[in-house]
Amino acid sequence: MDLHNRDVRTDVRELGALVGDVLAAQASTEAYETVESLRNAAIAYRRGDAADRDALHEAVDDLSTAREEVVARAFTTYFELINLAEERERVRAVRNADDGTALHDSFDATIAEFAEAGVDAEELEELLADVLIEPTFTAHPTEARRSTVKSKLRSIANHLEELDERNLTDRERRAVWRDVTAEVTSLWGTRQVRQRAPEPEDEARNVQWYLENTLFDVVGDAYEEFEESISKEYDDVDCPKLFEFRSWAGSDRDGNPFVTPEVTDETLERQREVAVEKYRDRCKRLSAVLSQDGDRYAAGDALARSLAADADRFPTVVEEARERYPDEPYRQKLRLMRERLDRVNDVRPGEYPDGDAFLDDLDVIADSLREDGQESVLESFVEPFRRQVDTFGLTLASLDLRDHRENHTEAVAEAVGVEGVDYREMDEAERQEFLTEAILQADPVVDLDEPGDVSETTERVLSRFESFADWQDEYGPQAIDTYCISMTEEPSHVLEVLFLADQVGVVSLPDHCAVDVVPLLETESALNGAERILGTLFENEAYATALEARGEVQEVMLGYSDSNKENGFLAANWDLYENQRRIARFCREEEVTLRLFHGRGGSISRGGGPMNEALLALPNETVTGQVKFTEQGEAIAEKYANPRIAERELEQMLDAQIRARKEANEEPVEDVPDRWVEAMETMAPAARETYRDLLNTDGFVSYFEQATPISVVENLNLGSRPASRSGERSVEDLRAIPWVFSWTQTRLILPGWYAIASGIDAYLDEVGEEEGMEVLREMFDEWPFFRTTLDNASLALARTEPEIAAEYADLADDDLRERFFPDLVAEYERGRELVLAISGRDQLLRREWLEESLDRRNPYVDPLNLLQANLLGRTHRTDEEERTLRLTVNGIAAGMKNTG
Repeated sequence: MDLHNRDVRTDVRELGALVGDVLAAQASTEAYETVESLRNAAIAYRRGDAADRDALHEAVDDLSTAREEVVARAFTTYFELINLAEERERVRAVRNADDGTALHDSFDATIAEFAEAGVDAEELEELLADVLIEPTFTAHPTEARRSTVKSKLRSIANHLEELDERNLTDRERRAVWRDVTAEVTSLWGTRQVRQRAPEPEDEARNVQWYLENTLFDVVGDAYEEFEESISKEYDDVDCPKLFEFRSWAGSDRDGNPFVTPEVTDETLERQREVAVEKYRDRCKRLSAVLSQDGDRYAAGDALARSLAADADRFPTVVEEARERYPDEPYRQKLRLMRERLDRVNDVRPGEYPDGDAFLDDLDVIADSLREDGQESVLESFVEPFRRQVDTFGLTLASLDLRDHRENHTEAVAEAVGVEGVDYREMDEAERQEFLTEAILQADPVVDLDEPGDVSETTERVLSRFESFADWQDEYGPQAIDTYCISMTEEPSHVLEVLFLADQVGVVSLPDHCAVDVVPLLETESALNGAERILGTLFENEAYATALEARGEVQEVMLGYSDSNKENGFLAANWDLYENQRRIARFCREEEVTLRLFHGRGGSISRGGGPMNEALLALPNETVTGQVKFTEQGEAIAEKYANPRIAERELEQMLDAQIRARKEANEEPVEDVPDRWVEAMETMAPAARETYRDLLNTDGFVSYFEQATPISVVENLNLGSRPASRSGERSVEDLRAIPWVFSWTQTRLILPGWYAIASGIDAYLDEVGEEEGMEVLREMFDEWPFFRTTLDNASLALARTEPEIAAEYADLADDDLRERFFPDLVAEYERGRELVLAISGRDQLLRREWLEESLDRRNPYVDPLNLLQANLLGRTHRTDEEERTLRLTVNGIAAGMKNTG
C-alpha cells in the first residue's frame, strides 16, 4: 500500500516555486529575476557549465542595498521550507518502515536479534532494568530562528503532512495549498532576525514547548511500540521506565547572571502547571471511556479501599461524585483524582504530593481493570497515561542547577569569612578538611539568610541555595535534584557545593542528601585528574556518606565543547574516550555506579552527530545502562518538533543503549589492542600540538576576527547568555558556540577536522606508510570509537568548501591571509585524502540522502556566502546593510542546518 501522495522532489520543486511566486508578488518581478539569475549562476558553476564564479560575483556586486535584503530573505526562506521538505521525507522513511521491514537500528530488529541469539527473558528483563536514558535540554544559544518563524514553519509542516498522508479531493487539496501559500506569504513579511536577546524565561518556554506539545504524547506511543516489539518474541517481559527528561533552561547560571532564583521558581511553577493541566485533561478523557456499570463489573478491592480513603479525605466531593456517577466506580475515582490535581496549586489540603502518588491511583484503576478482564481498555487508554505520569511526574522535566566553580569558592570564602575563617588562605587539603568537618557537624556554620556585607556574586550564590531548599519543599526533591559544577578542577570544588547545600538543609547527613553533586570535567587537566578528584571524594567521610545516601551513584559530566576548543577534534575525542575508561574502571573498583553525563552540542566539533552511533561508540566500561546527555539549539527542533521523528529518536536511543549494555555485560572491559592505543597515543598529541600551535600563533585571533563573521554572531541575540565569558577577545575566553558558529558560516568548518591530518601523518611517519595504513584501516573496520570519530570528521570535511572560505580569507589583511589560509586548506585537503584512504570510500559521505541534501543546498548557500562576505568587507555599513548581514547569517545557518 502506498502511504504517501508525494515525495521529496515534489515538495522541493513546489515549495521552491512557491517562494518564487511569493517573491514576485511581494517584492517585484525584477527582484524575482535577480534571485533567479543568482541561483542559475551558482548552479552553472556547480555543474561545471561555468569555468568560474565571475558571473555570480558580478551579480552580487551589482545588487542595490534594497535588493540585497530581498536576495537574503529569498534564499533564507527557501532553506526554511526545504528543511521542512527533508523532515517530511524522513517521516516517510519511518512510516514506510513501520509498514514493512524494520529500519536498521530499530528496537524491533534488535529484540528479534536477541531472541535468535538465545537471550532469555530473564536476561532481557535485566538489560531493560539497567537502562535509563536522560535527554537534558539546555538553553545554549545555538538556535538562530525566532520563535515566531518556527511557529509559522510548524504550521506549514502540518499542511505538508495533510497533503502527503490524507486522501484529499482536488478542492480540498487546493484549499490546503492556499493555506500554505498564505503562511509562506506571512513568513515572507515576518522579521527573521531577533531585535532583542531572548530572556531566560523565553528559553525555558521554548524547551517546555517540545515537552508539552510533542514528547508528552509521543512517550505513550513509544512505550506501546516497545512493548509490542518485546511481546513478539518474549512472554511476560514487562517494559520498565526507560526515559526521563531534564532541563537546564531557567536553571543554568554558568556565565548567565540573568538566570535568577525568580526565573527558576517561575520555570518550576509553570512546568508543574502544564503537567497538572495535562493530567486533568487525560482524566476527563479517561472518564468518558471508563463508564463501566458497577452492577455488572465488580470494582477491585484496592479500588474500593481507595474510594473509601477519598471519602475520608473529601467527604463533600465524594458525595457529589456518587450523585453524578451512581454505580460508576471508575468515574467516581477519576473525579476525585481531578480534585487532588486541582489542589496541587491550591492552598487547600489533599493534593498529590508528587507524581508517584498520582501514579499509585492510576495503578489502582489499572489493577481493577485487569481483574475485570478488560485488558484491551487498559492497554489502549490507561497504560499510555501511566507512561506519561511515570515519565513526567508533576515536574514535566527535572531541572539541573549549574554554576562556575569560582563562584562557589568566592561565596564560601566570603560567607565563612564573616565567621572568622580565612578560607582563601587555605591550601587544597586544608579546604577539604574544613569543609568536611563543617558538613558533618550538626549546627550550621553560616547564616545564609543574613550573610552580612558580601559581594554581588556571593549574594547570588547564597540566595540560590536558600531558594534551593524552598524549591524542594514546594515542588519535591525530584523537581530539582542535581547541581553541576563547571570547570571542576579540585575535590574542594565539589565539597563547596555539598557544604552550601548542607547549610540550607538540602543535605543533612547521614540520612538525607537530596542532591547529586556533579563535577563537570572539561579541561585537559581536569580530565586527566579525574581519578584523583573522585578518589579523594570517595575517601572523604562527608562525601562518602552523601554518596551512600544517593544509592552509591556518581554522576560525572564531560564537556565536549571546551575540550575540543582547547585541544582540537582528534585529541579531544581521544582524551574523552581514555578518561571515560579510567573513570569507569575506578568507579567499578570503588563499587560506585557511574552515570556519565555527556555535554554534547549540535555540531560535530562539540560532540554532535548521530546519537545512536555515539552511544554505541562509548567504551564498554562506561555503559552502566544509565546515560545522560545534553540536547540544545537547532538539534532540539530537528529531533523533537515532529512527533514521528521524536518517537524514532527515542527508539534509536533505546536501541543503541540496550545493545551497548548487552555488549558491556559480555565484555565488561573493552578489548582494545595495544597497537590501536599506541596509534592513538601517537596521533592525539601530535594533533593537539598542531592545533595549539595554530591558536597560539601571533596574529591568529586577528585573522579569526577578520576572516569570519564573529563580530556579527556575537550580536545576533541568539540567547540570554553572553557570547564571551569576560567580554575580551581571545579564543580561550570565547565560548565554544560562537567559535564553531563563525567557522561554520564561512564553510571552513575547522573545529570539526583541523589537525586530524597532522596527527595521522605523525603516526605514519613513525611506523611507515604501509604498516600504518593497515593498522588504521583495521581500527576503522573494527573499533566503533575510531570509526565514529572519522565518520564525524568526514561530515565536517564534506560540509567544508575551501573556495567559499577563500572569499572570507580575502577579507583579512594580506599578511594574515598568507600566513594562515594556505595552511588551513592544506590541512583540509590532506585530511580529506587520509579519511578517504582509511575508510576505503570514494566519497566522504556514506549516506546517500545526506549527499543529495548537500547537492541540493550548495548552489543556494553560495550566493548567501558571497553576499555575506561582500557585506563584511564594507568599512561602513548602513543600518539596512547591517540587517541584511544578520539575515545572511540566519540563511546560511538554515542552509547548513547547523550553527554551533
